[in-house]
Order: sequence, then C-alpha cells, then structure tokens
Amino acid sequence: MQLEADLVMELTVEIGAVLEVGKTLKGYLRLIPIIGGTFSGKGIKGIVIPGGYDWNTAIDENISHVLAKYTLKTEDGQYISIENEGYIDAKAENNVVRTTPRFQVAQGKYEWLCSGVFVASLQVEQTGTPSVKINVYKMK
Repeated sequence: MQLEADLVMELTVEIGAVLEVGKTLKGYLRLIPIIGGTFSGKGIKGIVIPGGYDWNTAIDENISHVLAKYTLKTEDGQYISIENEGYIDAKAENNVVRTTPRFQVAQGKYEWLCSGVFVASLQVEQTGTPSVKINVYKMK
C-alpha cells in the first residue's frame, strides 16, 4: 500500500534570536521565538501571530526534539492554534525535518483542520529574514 497526501498549506515562519536555556534532564534546551510570517493554502490565507516558540531539545549530537506552538490568523479574522512536533536527525541527507502538526480551531469554516492526519516538512531558509518554510500535508 502506498500512502498519498495533499498539500494543504505553506507557511513562512519568521524566527528570532535563540534563547539558550541550557542542559536539562531531557537534553540541551533552546527556545526559538516565532516572531511573524505568512501562510496560504487551500481556501486559507493569513499571517503568523508573533509570540509562539519552538522548544528545541538536543538529545545528543545528532538528534533533537522540536515542539513548536504558535497561532495563525486568517484573512477573515479566525485564529488557528498549531502544535507541531517532530525530530531533527543531523545525519539525514536532505536536512528536511518531518513533523506532525495538530490544529485547534473554532467550529466552522476551518474545522476541517481538526480531522484526519497531517504531516509537515520544515526547511530553514538561508537567505533574508531568518525563517522556516513549512509545507503541511493531509494524508488521504
């Protein structure tokens, strides 16, 4: 059986200067502030609200756990809460991070984000404002 997915949303998430928390019982913790950005997709478009963070924990020299929590605001004024979690493998060939985003939205137009299975790919942008490109897919 081959799995298929539809691209439903593309985000450019702008990030700020890293806050070094330091060594914890779970690894070396860095907080990466989310300071803005934009998104668009199937019937959806808007901005990334400043104020979220990515809790990035280096478990060892090759593996890091990422957990980003932030909020989107659609052009029509609706808020969408996102928790996006995954692992970074420094040994991976293409430097693409795979995650599983989960959404919370009010009932109505964007409620479709609350059902089904979503996966995402993240890539750090090397030019311009420090940012992460995120493509969100819904599994068929």
